[in-house]
Amino acid sequence: MDAQDAARALRRIKDYLTEHPGADDIRVTGELADEALVLPRDVVTMLAYMLTQLAAGRGVTMIPNHAELTTHQAADILNVSRPYLIGLVDRGEIPHRLVGRHRRILFEDLMAYKQQSDADSRKAADDLVALSEELGLY
Repeated sequence: MDAQDAARALRRIKDYLTEHPGADDIRVTGELADEALVLPRDVVTMLAYMLTQLAAGRGVTMIPNHAELTTHQAADILNVSRPYLIGLVDRGEIPHRLVGRHRRILFEDLMAYKQQSDADSRKAADDLVALSEELGLY
C-alpha cells in the first residue's frame, strides 16, 4: 500500500467514524461482497492509526506482546546501540532469558522498560524546569 492509498482509506474511515460516533461495531462491505464484515470500533481505530503512519510514509510493524526479541531487535526498537542495550539487560533493568548463549527479551518487558524510562525522562525535565524557575533562570 502506498501513501496515497493509505491517505484515501484513512479519510474514508475518519468520515465514517465521524458520521457514526456512537457505533460500537463497524460494518465493512466490499464492492463484490454479499456479506458485511463486522469489526469492533477499537479495531477500526487501530487501523486508522496504522493508516495515518503509512500515509505519512512511515512503516508499521505489529509485534505481539508475548514475542521474544533478539538484543538487536530490542536495541532497534529503543533506538539505542546493541552494547548499550546489553548493559541494561546485564544490570537487570530489562528482564531476559538465555537461549544457549543468546539473550531473548519479551516485547512486553521491553515496552514496560521504555514506559518507565520515558516517565523518568519527563520527571527529570520537569524537575529541571522547576529548578530553573526557582533560580529565576526561566
